[in-house]
Amino acid sequence: MKNNQALIPVYDMAACIPGTNFIIKKTEGNSVPSYMAIPHRHTDYKISFLQEGEVTHYTDFEKYTIKAPALLMLAPDQVHQQTGNSFYKMMHISFNKEFLLTETQGVLACWECMFSQVVLPVMNQEQVRELSVYLELMYQEFKDNKPQKGLILKNLLNAFIICAGRLVNCKNEVESSVVTMDYSQNRIVRQFKTLIDENFVNSTQVTQYADMLYVTPGHLNDLIKTVTGKTAKQIIDERRILEAKRLLFWGEHSVKEIAGRLNFEDDAYFNRFFKKHTGNTPALFQRQIREKYN
Repeated sequence: MKNNQALIPVYDMAACIPGTNFIIKKTEGNSVPSYMAIPHRHTDYKISFLQEGEVTHYTDFEKYTIKAPALLMLAPDQVHQQTGNSFYKMMHISFNKEFLLTETQGVLACWECMFSQVVLPVMNQEQVRELSVYLELMYQEFKDNKPQKGLILKNLLNAFIICAGRLVNCKNEVESSVVTMDYSQNRIVRQFKTLIDENFVNSTQVTQYADMLYVTPGHLNDLIKTVTGKTAKQIIDERRILEAKRLLFWGEHSVKEIAGRLNFEDDAYFNRFFKKHTGNTPALFQRQIREKYN
């Protein structure tokens, strides 16, 4: 189910099947499903395993031609679109973060690295077999109505994600420092990034997030810089820029409309902010990125 009030359609798993925080399904064929052919987002995490064939996929500002076997990783709010394919077979799982076991939520470095890479090639048949076993077990458990179904699915998903994590080539050494942080520091970093995703339109200052997390702005900034190499304000501004780029690339919206959507004082301030962080005006970015892919 989608939210038609958004500039880009948003599909919400829970709205499609009330009370559901995990879905697994299979697709195959030669044509692209109509809802996947238009740019859209999901509120949940989605992992698709391409078992046979080839698909063409846009995620945010990149075009991917994906050949089986491979995993396609989509984090919440990423804008994506499937534009064409040969005959293909895929399995898809969708889930929200609350459905994950605590141990999986805590592995922040691997988690972010997995989803930032978008496409994870599956290199050998042993990896194919391993991933397929967990997916088939989840598929059968999801279809059946047996006692403790949710708990079994959580554990299978946890194992599947750990297996998928073995395919990741994490190049960002800074993020690996999260693993060595104590629980409270790890929790603050994860909550900070979650809060930004939820509030970046209306909350743009470090002090606002420090208040939400019950820490001082100085402590929050030091912690974020230690983990990411960037200041807390840079992380906030980058999230605003990312959303602006998504709206500029994917929709037929004026700069003024996007500026209003992102709560800038006016389109002139939005232009200055965007150029400061990207080196281009919004209009120039929009023209260049569309020329690149169209």
